[in-house]
Amino acid sequence: MLRVKRNFFVSNCLILSDAIGFILPIFLLLSININILNDSIIIWYKIHGTITILALLWFGGRLRHYYHRKTFWYELKEIVRTIFIFSIIEVTIIFFSNWQFSRYILLINWVGILILVPSLRFSAKALLFYLGFWQRDALIIGTGKNAIDAYTAIRNEKNLGLNIIGFVLEDKSKKSANKYLVDNIKIIENPIIEIIKKVDKKLHIIIALENEDQNVGNDWLRLLMQKGFRYISLIPTLRGMPVDSTDVSFIFSHEVLIFRVQQKLARSSSKYLKRAFDIIISSVLIFILIPVFAYLSLKVKKDGGEVFYGHERIGRNGRVFKCLKFRSMAIDSKELLKKLLDEDPIAKKEWEDSYKLKNDPRVTPIGHFLRRTSLDELPQLFNVLKGEMSLVGPRPIIEEELSRYNEQVDYYLMSKPGMTGLWQVSGRSNVDYETRVYFDTWYVKNWSMWNDIAILFKTVSVVMKRDGAY
Repeated sequence: MLRVKRNFFVSNCLILSDAIGFILPIFLLLSININILNDSIIIWYKIHGTITILALLWFGGRLRHYYHRKTFWYELKEIVRTIFIFSIIEVTIIFFSNWQFSRYILLINWVGILILVPSLRFSAKALLFYLGFWQRDALIIGTGKNAIDAYTAIRNEKNLGLNIIGFVLEDKSKKSANKYLVDNIKIIENPIIEIIKKVDKKLHIIIALENEDQNVGNDWLRLLMQKGFRYISLIPTLRGMPVDSTDVSFIFSHEVLIFRVQQKLARSSSKYLKRAFDIIISSVLIFILIPVFAYLSLKVKKDGGEVFYGHERIGRNGRVFKCLKFRSMAIDSKELLKKLLDEDPIAKKEWEDSYKLKNDPRVTPIGHFLRRTSLDELPQLFNVLKGEMSLVGPRPIIEEELSRYNEQVDYYLMSKPGMTGLWQVSGRSNVDYETRVYFDTWYVKNWSMWNDIAILFKTVSVVMKRDGAY
């Protein structure tokens, strides 16, 4: 299939999936209860049809969901926000009318839309990916660290559908010692003009150069724009800057980009919102899980020890608190650890590197189950309710670990530690300590309520799979 026809087909599939998601709930409601059909309902049906068309136009025209590639969680956030806005518009119109019908039907309809639209959208993308229609070939201009980082990030984001087919040696004065860069992807060393002549103009081009190659990058960008390439992305080497909460603007008639950097966790409104969310969710979970707490308490107490174990951790602003867990270790755990570290140099190094042991002799039989399922951390819901922890945040650390955060330690101290966090959903104990620090820092710099919700959903998946838990 020709590229133009394929893009047209893909766009129409996504439009169709969204249309079904908007229309199916109201159709099912009217089909199930035919008695609700009256003049007011017919008018509502017409209004909802208009709202559906406007929403599809917004997705396509303003957000460009049917043409541009976006990351999964960013696209999902825009979908949820759009549905919320259009639901408010429809509810407002009906609220100020004199039409007589149950408002519960309206609520059920929009809840159904909230579930169906993203579900059908991403299911359609998964089917298109399976059939080979969603993939788009891409070239990365660059062979340095920035290019490799870009490749790694793109490879991990399937929703983009980008298939990297090569790395282009950015400067003809350079020579590559290797034929391939990563994952057996070839390095192209042809001159810039020759590459631009041969490459399809609808290929996705990603410029990911190093700081010292800025002039080379400008040449690439100028030639690609002049030759009519449509899909060009630029990945700068800005590291350490918040990315989720950064706005980009420019000064008219000048080639000057202005990045407005925000630290959302420094706002009082963000702190109150996060705290309210923590109180509501932790209270509900504690109430629902009372039978689980009772059962696990009986199992843990069988060896005569305490049910809960509180270990000192460092909280926000350096405050020390007792981080609660179901006790998963033997009563004489300290003696067992000292003996192991004295006798086993490999275990000693593992402990010094991560303060964790994969094969820990201190863990009891019920403790192994609790750790594999992460149920040992359920008592931390009380820490959350007390305000010592948050549902989502950096990994709780002991005082000795603060020095290992180096210049990033102030980021850690800005936020309450979390029951779960970016580290926990990105490999947990399978990642090295430096990467853990990076994840904690990234979370604080890029905090948003949406990111917290995304991490909570990811946590459920990780716990079910038991990834990196021991």
